[in-house]
Amino acid sequence: MTGIESLYNTEEGKVLIEIKLSSIIQLYNSFDPAPFHEKELDEEAEQYIVNIVRDFPKNTEFKIVIYLPDGHSCCDEAFKIPAAIRNHFSYRTLMEERKFRERVNYGKFSILIGISFLAVAMVASQAVEDYLSAYPPAHLAAIALEVAGWVAMWEPVTVFLYQLWPILVQKNLYGKISRMETEIRPYPPLKPA
Repeated sequence: MTGIESLYNTEEGKVLIEIKLSSIIQLYNSFDPAPFHEKELDEEAEQYIVNIVRDFPKNTEFKIVIYLPDGHSCCDEAFKIPAAIRNHFSYRTLMEERKFRERVNYGKFSILIGISFLAVAMVASQAVEDYLSAYPPAHLAAIALEVAGWVAMWEPVTVFLYQLWPILVQKNLYGKISRMETEIRPYPPLKPA
């Protein structure tokens, strides 16, 4: 392997996302007062996981492995880590779904406004051409109305062609992470020098 795969350990055909912690608290956002299984992950921990998943092809399978010091890997808080990671990324998935719905609703509203304005601008442009064609600036005004009508369509086109897809990609990424197997292990033994 010469690609990015060579930088990561694998196990049972899954790329390992390995996180070594000196304390369980390192994994969580220290300002979040929620219980461990509901706590928000630390932003750096979240980004580390997301960036690794993003670097690989979509069909790559992963496993999250959290290494804890001896004695910490068997405590109650350690057993709650897989659920906390699952809950965190499930919540992120829901937030992206909500953002997607909001953008779709905004897109629908803006396309309704854009088409209405375009129709009015086209009718006004035609009226200027028909009734004021004797005046030289009338042709310029008719063209300006048409251009303004098409410019009004810019925002809905932008929403539907460019703004929705990144939200869907992020939602699917968070969803994939929320379904990953997570395992808690003690620190691996030191390799002899």
